[in-house]
Amino acid sequence: MGNIRFSAPCHFGLEKVLRFEVTRIGGEDITVQDGRVSWTGDLSTLARANVNLSVAERVQIVLAEYKATTFEELFDGMFKAPLEEFIGREDAFPVKGHSVNSQLTSIPACQKILKKAAVKRLQRAYKTEGFLPETGSVHQLQFTILKNQVSLYLDTSGEGLHKRGYRRNANLAPIRETLAAGILDLGRMRSNTIVCDPFCGSGTFLIEAARRACKIAAGLDRRFQAEQWESVPAQVWREARSEALDRIDRNVEFVGYGFDVDPAAIKLTLDNAKKAGVEKFLRVEQRDVADFQPVPDAVIFTNPPYGERMLEQNDARRIYRTMGKVLSTPAYIICGDGDFEQYFGKKADKRRKLYNGMISCQLYQYN
Repeated sequence: MGNIRFSAPCHFGLEKVLRFEVTRIGGEDITVQDGRVSWTGDLSTLARANVNLSVAERVQIVLAEYKATTFEELFDGMFKAPLEEFIGREDAFPVKGHSVNSQLTSIPACQKILKKAAVKRLQRAYKTEGFLPETGSVHQLQFTILKNQVSLYLDTSGEGLHKRGYRRNANLAPIRETLAAGILDLGRMRSNTIVCDPFCGSGTFLIEAARRACKIAAGLDRRFQAEQWESVPAQVWREARSEALDRIDRNVEFVGYGFDVDPAAIKLTLDNAKKAGVEKFLRVEQRDVADFQPVPDAVIFTNPPYGERMLEQNDARRIYRTMGKVLSTPAYIICGDGDFEQYFGKKADKRRKLYNGMISCQLYQYN
């Protein structure tokens, strides 16, 4: 199998972070779009990407890209895709996707046409006109149709890459691990950085920071869909994990301080940190933000409550006023309230638009 084109979606605003990570795993011919980075590599790159990328949402193989305004054109594009290079005769290949600002608007109809084309392609490849059992490993086919431009992908990750394997429990409104990792990168966090989160919740910022400090690969503790494929040798996964294990360094000076008013959140943070193997680097205690005392030389990374998700807006804004009085700098604060600076009482030195789930947010940077 020769060169493969890969693509990975990410949070809007983290494309440059992901591009740098793709460069480090050996990706070539890298291109960047809004919310997505693509590159060329081989099966070893596939494994390294899943194991190591910390801000990608998933790793996909690009099967085809073409224009389609009719169902016939949609069918033809899938029929020409090299599905048999990855999908075996008995493998399952469900189809899902979405369409935006395109002439082909019916998702169920698009799924049906693309599934039919995939069946025809594989029947021809395996020289059969009969039933394809689809009892083997799952090969999730995904499509996006944007302004009549079709992109066909084969998902290699399975569960989203934000699911690292350590956070089986979470509080009401956790920040995604991939977003937290990106914010830590934007804050130039290093192995000797002291990190503080006064709203630690289930501990995502602290745990991602500790694992980053120790150079623990983001996906080292989990499995991926493509590990079940016969088309991807088990050796590439063993090598990717072996390389990642060799990089780990637990003799670092990192310390993470976490506080939260909710005792259940403190327990969650400690439990998740233990599962992640970084509990020895964290100092966590119950404390209201009103009682916050600056940690010397610490950088604050935090995701305070937004009125629309956890508290009434007025309650959240009272918290922002308190934060403005007690928090130290530097600080990186992600918030979905567009008037955060007004209530915090200080204009940010820099702002960056990000999305936390479907919520449009700003990352407020205070130097």
